[in-house]
Amino acid sequence: MPLVDLIVGARPNFMKIAPIVRAFDARRARGGKLRYRLVHTGQHYDPRLSGAFFRQLGIPDPDVNLGVGSGTQAEQTAAIMTRYEALLLKNPSKLCLVVGDVTSTMACAIAAQKLCIPVAHVEAGIRSGDWSMPEEINRMVTDAITNWFFTTSELANRNLHKSGIGEDRVFFVGNTMIDTLLANRARLVPPECVGELGLEPGEYFVVTLHRPSNVDASVGFANLLQAVGEGTRGLPVVFPVHPRTRNTLAQLPGLPGNIKLVDPQPYLEFNWLVKHAKGVMTDSGGITEETTVMGVPCLTLRDSTERPETVDIGTNELIGTDPAALKPALDRLFAGEWKQGGIPPRWDGKAGERIVARLETLLCD
Repeated sequence: MPLVDLIVGARPNFMKIAPIVRAFDARRARGGKLRYRLVHTGQHYDPRLSGAFFRQLGIPDPDVNLGVGSGTQAEQTAAIMTRYEALLLKNPSKLCLVVGDVTSTMACAIAAQKLCIPVAHVEAGIRSGDWSMPEEINRMVTDAITNWFFTTSELANRNLHKSGIGEDRVFFVGNTMIDTLLANRARLVPPECVGELGLEPGEYFVVTLHRPSNVDASVGFANLLQAVGEGTRGLPVVFPVHPRTRNTLAQLPGLPGNIKLVDPQPYLEFNWLVKHAKGVMTDSGGITEETTVMGVPCLTLRDSTERPETVDIGTNELIGTDPAALKPALDRLFAGEWKQGGIPPRWDGKAGERIVARLETLLCD
């Protein structure tokens, strides 16, 4: 029975891999032809960013934890490649399946391909065009050495075809992150901060910021947070603080009074906050997908996005990184002029099933 490695390493991977694990288990119960090995690289080792997500999303304990821990991107890449290579040399798999665009995605794809183990990439073909983003480099390198591509949108398909990838290697399956959201929307629970801060549905905002362009320069970060505080007209702004962001926040002279810092939230609690927010301000690509499906206004504080369908079809708008652009956009939201948005094709909760069915065809027929 062919063995498929499922690679996870960082928070975004966990939501994307959970539906694939469920689909593997469901097919095995019906006589499926594949087995999997869940490999956690240890890129995110904080239990708030890793262990809690596994428990809430029903992901089994990893079969292997490479335990790479912290380090620079180059250090993490090298450690992941070295440790995953050792695993494959001792016990090779038939396929390495990677998801998303984190360091683990690229590193494991390289290690597998160098040992002539084919690679499948879930969420292939998305592009921001911004080479200053580490994720963009990870996407491009991974797609350059991928055998089979599982995509979330027609635009991703076109990006791959333009780069010379044949149609027989590209499979438009939908969005596994949305699979996870739809499977858990009835299980969302309010976090403790709702009572502590006196939050009322539709009467607060959520903000998440972690990209270097927004948080690494203290003056620019302070100006952006000032614009957030002023533009939200005194409503509470819940800010789950990413570990990367804490260092810069400590250097700021102060925050607007309505910005409320909270710890990173587990999946069910965070998405409860998003679902009931008046709006979300973020520099995360994945959150723009979740807000699109939940119909929540989203303001992306970046100059580019690798998920343009959330803008063209969904509730997201690309605001940019200039703090002055934030107030006019928030004024439109307060005036009730925000677009309603729709849901992109095949974001229907069945992507994981499509992926595993296709893998059986590719590896067993």
